[in-house]
Amino acid sequence: MVAAAVLAGAVTLLILLNIVSRSLGMAIYWVDELAIYAMVWTTFLATSVVLKRRQVIAVTILVDLLGERSRAWMQCFSDLMILAFAVSLMVLCWHWLDPATLYAFDFDIRAFQGDTFNFVYSEKTNTLGALKIWPWLILPFFSFTLTVHALSNMAGSLKKAVYFKRASA
Repeated sequence: MVAAAVLAGAVTLLILLNIVSRSLGMAIYWVDELAIYAMVWTTFLATSVVLKRRQVIAVTILVDLLGERSRAWMQCFSDLMILAFAVSLMVLCWHWLDPATLYAFDFDIRAFQGDTFNFVYSEKTNTLGALKIWPWLILPFFSFTLTVHALSNMAGSLKKAVYFKRASA
């Protein structure tokens, strides 16, 4: 959360810098792109933590009508859906980045690109000129942390659901 807060502050400062530089007629074009990447990283970092803490916005009309035991099982189902999403995203990132094939080519990016037509490791940003892989690495990081958090939440939910099952028996 600290990293997300620092990046959110950086987004604010970058946008202010952009406003000032444009009003002075000396626009700094790379500031927009850097602000976008900082905002994307902020969003993914914060989302993983917020889901772990169960601080997400939710519509609970249906769940509020249920008893404690049913609510506990609905929470398990919700955690299972988040886990399924996280694992699916991790698998997609694995296919997208294809680290096994990159390793097979001894990290020779040109040979990797020639064989797979996957240019993810050499594509550059529009104005910064940096490799896009650096801002894109938030996706596998997010999918991994979300998987860990979803597993942790699911273990707690199952424990609670089983407790209610035993208590009512």
